[in-house]
Amino acid sequence: MKKKRKSTNINFSSILTLIALLLTWQVITYFEWIPNFMLPSPVQVGEALIHDFPLLLFHTKITLTEAALGLLFGVVLGVVVAILMDHFPRIREAFYPLLVLTQTVPTVALAPLLTIWFGFGILPKVVLIVITIFFPVAVAMLNGFSSVDSDELRLMRAMGANQRQILWHMKLPASLGNFFSALKIGVTYAVIGAVISEWLGGFEGLGVYMTRVRKSYAFDKMFAVIFLISLLSLILMVFVNGIEKWAMPWKKEEEKNENTTTRSTRS
Repeated sequence: MKKKRKSTNINFSSILTLIALLLTWQVITYFEWIPNFMLPSPVQVGEALIHDFPLLLFHTKITLTEAALGLLFGVVLGVVVAILMDHFPRIREAFYPLLVLTQTVPTVALAPLLTIWFGFGILPKVVLIVITIFFPVAVAMLNGFSSVDSDELRLMRAMGANQRQILWHMKLPASLGNFFSALKIGVTYAVIGAVISEWLGGFEGLGVYMTRVRKSYAFDKMFAVIFLISLLSLILMVFVNGIEKWAMPWKKEEEKNENTTTRSTRS
């Protein structure tokens, strides 16, 4: 009961903090401490969001489609690469440094090249998201595979389990926590990657819309898009949290046991 009350207070505090920030922002714009054409008020941003909502909804569908496809292929590629590197140490030694190298190249530098190579359609956006997503997923899965107890592995082998059975019954469940941690980061990367790639070449999407309103100095509309992108990322993270609870029902039981043990120790 105490834990539930604490969680409620945390949420209430977050709401109060958000309201305080919005009020501060409104006061700054009301007294024009920052010129209104540079920093529109929250009311103006809300009006722009409502006025352009049908157009924003159209561009949102394009961006979410790109993000979903890139996330899907990136996750699949990351899991496959992690399994291969876990099963074949030589592949891990050969390709792991290359995986790290792919993450040292800024996405802003890759996006124009992908646009030149693959055109202005959806393909370069998806490829950029895949490049961004698959590395954290692969590393997280690989760390999860390595966290399996060596004694349990020897026991499974002594009982006649093959590599596929060990992977399915031991390594994959052990890596789910790491996988969902990487996936929570990945969903935000997917949306941001789609928007960045749309900035640098495209015909539709939230990134294209942002470029157009920025060039017309409609900063109220630009802030509206920023809020919409943040909201989409939060919704996707909540969705991943729901999948995590469904896929890892034992995690909730472990948390309950830990809380019970903690209360017993304190009493």
